[in-house]
Amino acid sequence: MYIPAINLEKDEDVLLSFMQRYSFATIVNSQQDKPIATPLPFVITRKNNELLLISHFAKANKQWKLIDQGVSLVIFAEPHGYVSPSHYESMLSVPTWNYIAVHAYGTGRLISEPDEINQVLEQTIGQFEEAYMLQWNSLPEDFRKKLAQGIVAFEIKVTELQGKKKLSQNKTVSEQRSIIAAFLDSPDSTERDLAGYMQDHLDHKSTL
Repeated sequence: MYIPAINLEKDEDVLLSFMQRYSFATIVNSQQDKPIATPLPFVITRKNNELLLISHFAKANKQWKLIDQGVSLVIFAEPHGYVSPSHYESMLSVPTWNYIAVHAYGTGRLISEPDEINQVLEQTIGQFEEAYMLQWNSLPEDFRKKLAQGIVAFEIKVTELQGKKKLSQNKTVSEQRSIIAAFLDSPDSTERDLAGYMQDHLDHKSTL
C-alpha cells in the first residue's frame, strides 16, 4: 500500500484496535496470478506474542484451498469520506478522500480438528453476539456438527502490518476543524466515525 510518511501509522496497538473495531475485512489470495478475494468477519487476537486473524470460509468457497499455499492479504478499510475543497483556505484546491486502512500480510493455517473448529465458532460468537452463546449451546449436537462440516476454519499469522491514516494531516488546523464539523453533521455514520478519528489526531497532536 502506498503510504506517504505523514499518513503512516506504525503503532501496533492502534492498528489492532482499529482492526478489532472494523473486523469485517477482505482476504485476498493469488491463484495463477489472479487475485481471489472474499469478505469475512475476523477475530483478531494476540497469542504468544503473535498477531492472529481467525475466520472461516463456506466449504463451497474454494479460496480456502489457497490459504496455506502462500501469503494472504487481509484488508481492513473503514471509515472513509469525501472531502470538499470548500473547506480549504486556498482557491487552488481540489477534492480528495479521507480514510483509514490496515493491510495485514501473513501465512495461513487450515484448522481441521473438530475441537479447534468449535473454538473458532465460539470465538466468533463471543466477539459478535456473546448473548447468542446460550442458544448456540442449546442446539442439538448433530445440528452443530453438520454446520461445522460445512465450513473451513483458518488462521493467519501476521508477518507484516501496514497502517495508513489519511486524515488531512497536510492541512491547517482550521481546515481540519472545518472538515471535522462537516463530517460530524453528516447523516452517514462512517463519516461521523471518521470525524472522531480526525479529532483524536488533533487532540493527540496538541498534547505533543
